[in-house]
Amino acid sequence: MDEVALRQLIDDVRAGTRSPDDAVATLRHLPYTDVGFARVDHHRHIRQGMAEAVYGPGKTPDQAAQIVAELLARSATAPVVLTRADGPTVSAALQANPGGRATGPSGASTVVWRPAPARPERILVTTDGTADLPVADECDATLTAHGLVADRLTDVGVAGIHRLLDHLPALAAADAVIVIAGMEGALASVVGGLTGAPVVAVPTSAGYGAALDGVTALLGMLASCAAGITVVGIDNGFGAASAVARQFLNPARSQERAAP
Repeated sequence: MDEVALRQLIDDVRAGTRSPDDAVATLRHLPYTDVGFARVDHHRHIRQGMAEAVYGPGKTPDQAAQIVAELLARSATAPVVLTRADGPTVSAALQANPGGRATGPSGASTVVWRPAPARPERILVTTDGTADLPVADECDATLTAHGLVADRLTDVGVAGIHRLLDHLPALAAADAVIVIAGMEGALASVVGGLTGAPVVAVPTSAGYGAALDGVTALLGMLASCAAGITVVGIDNGFGAASAVARQFLNPARSQERAAP
């Protein structure tokens, strides 16, 4: 259940169109539902502004499809996101729950149901190279699910810094910037020094030898001389999008701003 549905339930009880007993029965599912192999958190959207996501690896296709169905059934409006899903999982989830949209590579797709209406914020998703695009796809889909408009700036790594400098107006206009980079991860420091917007850095596993499957980029980003950069885990496009979403979707702060 999301905040819109909860408020509608309260209004229905106040108006007499739903009984208190019916409301209590509905609210019994509000904290979570135990489906045997998972406890699905229906309260997260109210607490965080983002519903629980379904992480594909480690789940059978049927388990992933059932969790998606449970999330869709308990809320009328909250978006549902399935991440890192392989082909059989995507097929099972979409067959059981029509209306989702899959993006990204076939072995690690992100599927979104019921994306939120677009918000005014503009998020710039920047990649070091083309090899980073699968992470950018996951990031982009997660942002879109929560109504955050994502613009792309692709293949602007520091080996050809002039490619980035040609797009300084886009950096200046962004409400937040996500930097996705492998190798040594230097792009995050460069972007962090060129914009005052929040910067979330994602190290990727792209790179040779001493890149250490993303560890070198991760350490470089953590040691950045550009102050205030947020760094998430290796290849974690979902986490980067969620870090940005927290800045704009906090339910408590939204209520404070709406109060007279």
